[in-house]
Amino acid sequence: MPPIYPDSPGVDDPGPGVRLALDVGTVRIGVARSNREATLAMPVETVARATRRKGPDGEDIDRILDIVELYDAVEVVVGLPRTLSGDGSASAKHAAEIARRVRRRLKRLKPAEKAVPVRLADERLTTVVATQALHASGLSARTSRAVVDQAAAVEILQSWLDGRNNALARAAADASSTAAEESLVAPSSDPA
Repeated sequence: MPPIYPDSPGVDDPGPGVRLALDVGTVRIGVARSNREATLAMPVETVARATRRKGPDGEDIDRILDIVELYDAVEVVVGLPRTLSGDGSASAKHAAEIARRVRRRLKRLKPAEKAVPVRLADERLTTVVATQALHASGLSARTSRAVVDQAAAVEILQSWLDGRNNALARAAADASSTAAEESLVAPSSDPA
């Protein structure tokens, strides 16, 4: 199987609206969403994994599609687990498979030009960070197990939103400086 590469936030951006993030595990899928301004990520729910690598779509894919519809999401971001050196793993293949299935089903629901894009986001250590944050907040290991996937999805989405907003701000600044440079170079039409 060829290497799986993450997407870049802000590229082919669908514009304003709610984004969803999925943290795909072997047992559960954590789901997070953004506000409409795409600045803040928050937990939604944990979905039990039902779809296996070889087999039909399960109830988990159906539930994810329901959540996309419920929040009228404009983009779905799936965490792509990678090692610190940037390599993929078996977990990356699972995440890419879930992303592929969600993308395929979303394309069936809407015409191609209105299909909700599904992106892969570089996800390194999000579950570790989420687990540490939950432990620091005083949650027991047993309690945190139920929400750690949501917390990891929040980490994935917040990182994506921050990257997106930085990319869009850079693009706006570049466009502004280009316009300013062009106005300095343009010949004056003032006959004076």
